[in-house]
Amino acid sequence: MKIHCLQHLKNETYGNIETWVSLKGHSLTKTLLYEKPVFPEPEEFDMLLIMGGTMSVYQEKEFPWLKPEKEFVKKVIDTGKPVLGSCFGAQMIAEVLGGKVTRNRFKEIGWHRVKALAGEKPNNVSEISSELPADLFPEFTAFMWHGDTFDIPAGAVRLFESEACPNQGFIYRGNIIGLQFHPEADRRWIRNLIEDSGHELVEGKFIQSEEETLGNKYLLENSQQIAFSLMDWFEKKCEKLK
Repeated sequence: MKIHCLQHLKNETYGNIETWVSLKGHSLTKTLLYEKPVFPEPEEFDMLLIMGGTMSVYQEKEFPWLKPEKEFVKKVIDTGKPVLGSCFGAQMIAEVLGGKVTRNRFKEIGWHRVKALAGEKPNNVSEISSELPADLFPEFTAFMWHGDTFDIPAGAVRLFESEACPNQGFIYRGNIIGLQFHPEADRRWIRNLIEDSGHELVEGKFIQSEEETLGNKYLLENSQQIAFSLMDWFEKKCEKLK
């Protein structure tokens, strides 16, 4: 499988997803948005991965590459290829599909419980495949680092919620997924994020300390299991499209 990634931070790794790609022997190509971005044609890859970022999708004046990136994401979605966005990436997918991205009531940083909403379906969706790996249900703990949130786009199915953020994930047309949490989070990935944005680790109801974010081996292992299950699911989706 050929995976293309949109990377927004120089210090960003792909964490658990990169480990999965290596174990599976798939290829991973990148568009570096913080440099002069070059976007491939959709036929050059099987799946698009949109990573996180410290910026917001509505900051087009501050980040002029946002507009062409959104146009590229829409182009890929229109082809029917599988797409996964985490955090900022999910917010971008939501906006491209017509959802609104705004500030969340709370900043959510660290490991937080996520509840799956199996079977929830909007009235305007007659039939949609929303099955995800059983490992993700019915409740799990995932890594968060965000201050924004997204509306669920028309035609999408809401998948997850947390106490601090009702919209933690959605699926659109059965193969496009936006997740507010970070399945890619491993120890190195978290350390890099702390290096870039550690000033956000202040006292808050849903903000954990550096020690809490890095100190739980079980949660790090569970994060990898979630990422691997999710990527296995996408791998099957890509195989069906060939």
